[in-house]
Amino acid sequence: MEDFKFSTLEYVRPDLDQYDAKLQQLTEQVKNAKDYEEIQRILQEADELSSAVDTMGTIAMIRNTLNTTDEFYEKEIEYLQDRGAESEASSTALFKAILNCNFTKELTEEFGKEFLVSIQRKVDQFKEELIPFMQKEAKLTQKYQKIMATAKIEFEGETLNLYGIQKYFEHSDRKTRKAAFKAYSDFYHTHEDEMEDIFDELITIRNEMGKALGYENFIPLAYMQQERSDYGPKEVAAYREQVRRELVPLCAKLYEAQAKRIGVDELKVYDEEFVYPDGNADPIGDEEYLVKEAQKMYHDLSPETGEFIDYMIEHDLMDLENKPNKASTGYMTVLSTYKAPFVFSCFNHTKFDVEVLTHELGHAFAGYESMRNQKTSLFYMGGTDIAEIHSMSMEQFAYPYAEQFFGEGADKFRFAHLQGAITFVPFGVAVDEFQHIMYEHPELTPKERTLEWHKLEEKYMPWRKYEEDEFMERGGYWYHKLHIFLYPFYYINYTLTTMGAMEFKKRYMEDKEQAWKDYLNLCKAGSSKSYLELLKVANLSVPFEEGSVARATSCAKEILLSEIEKMNQ
Repeated sequence: MEDFKFSTLEYVRPDLDQYDAKLQQLTEQVKNAKDYEEIQRILQEADELSSAVDTMGTIAMIRNTLNTTDEFYEKEIEYLQDRGAESEASSTALFKAILNCNFTKELTEEFGKEFLVSIQRKVDQFKEELIPFMQKEAKLTQKYQKIMATAKIEFEGETLNLYGIQKYFEHSDRKTRKAAFKAYSDFYHTHEDEMEDIFDELITIRNEMGKALGYENFIPLAYMQQERSDYGPKEVAAYREQVRRELVPLCAKLYEAQAKRIGVDELKVYDEEFVYPDGNADPIGDEEYLVKEAQKMYHDLSPETGEFIDYMIEHDLMDLENKPNKASTGYMTVLSTYKAPFVFSCFNHTKFDVEVLTHELGHAFAGYESMRNQKTSLFYMGGTDIAEIHSMSMEQFAYPYAEQFFGEGADKFRFAHLQGAITFVPFGVAVDEFQHIMYEHPELTPKERTLEWHKLEEKYMPWRKYEEDEFMERGGYWYHKLHIFLYPFYYINYTLTTMGAMEFKKRYMEDKEQAWKDYLNLCKAGSSKSYLELLKVANLSVPFEEGSVARATSCAKEILLSEIEKMNQ
């Protein structure tokens, strides 16, 4: 299937009745299998079958996010989410049969121990009683995403979406930055009641799902959904405390230096993205130029990345332009049947565009490699807590090429990007703690939930200052983070993997060849091992261990403080 382009791929609604019937046949065959060769044949057939269904679902999902007002794909997504939830029963029955077959030893020998662990996790997180909850959850998340995607914000004579307005957060005029942030805030404030209702229902539904599986609330199920098998909330809480202790003071110092640098008495929220008094580094070309330069960079970086980027361009596997009604998000996904990654974003003519070309393409490169090195689609995508290492490390590996994208502003980009990578972490752990509080305390009213976010800002972001914005002052900022609605408990991954990316940064500076080798091995491994085992594959530290945050970020800290000292001379 080498001769294809995404834009011309045909979408055909999967026949899920036929799919269920076939899975039921395969389940019986597993139960009656006489030898391991028969199990291998069944697994291959099941994998091809599920990949075909998943690929059609992914095509529909991509086209729905490309235009959330396209009624055809909106209805297809509704159908696939409703009917797909019912098909979980058939796939779970097959997984149970595999776990109970007489050939688990051979399966472990061929695929590794994570294969059966992964299947057991899928079995443990599903019961038929969950189907109505899954269907309702999907409708609510789709509703939230459409609100975000169809945002129309009037500003400076333009009608902008959520990505479009954010380019003004870096504007050199402070009044413009302030007005842009207020317009952004007002959008969420206008939809506050609607979003309160959506999130309130999501908490209820998700907690009911957890209770149906025998848990006190949704949190254990959420950890299973995030494929976590070798750590839990206790380890995450200890890690968050390391961040509060080690990084919050550093971030406060970085923002204090920024306030002096841009000439303001007190840094406000609308100043946080404005790093230099003479303006931030902006890309020196349009989308076409940036993609061409990315192609040059990836060819220079390694033979593997060169092959990969050519494949992405040849097969039309990126959609980067910001357009009306396009979902307000960025992601990478896979078309399993084609062994093809796909990257989605909304360029807004800021440094963000280059971050996409490294971050999302880092995900895509890992998917490209794992799909060509793993025997089963179960292992194609790295676990969520590993996958962001692929993306965030690629951002760091791209630093030597910044001149291609920013010209004379390359050093400004490198500093701003590195500072952003560090200052993001306290926000990321705040999102995680917020979600733990929300599901542990469903009795909180919507306004009490928002107050909890306000408290977390004081704890993890004491530098955060709003001005003439009652909504944000009382804690409204959390509403903008779509992961809280769409991908519960995912967000801590961005911070855990920042530690891995910072380690890779240091090692890449010291021994480029070995660091790249370890990174490539990690990409090829997909999710064939657990989180802690994959860290070993990449020779990375465990972020939960005491002192790990300070060690992982020491190189970045030294670089940033040294650069600040130079600026002050």
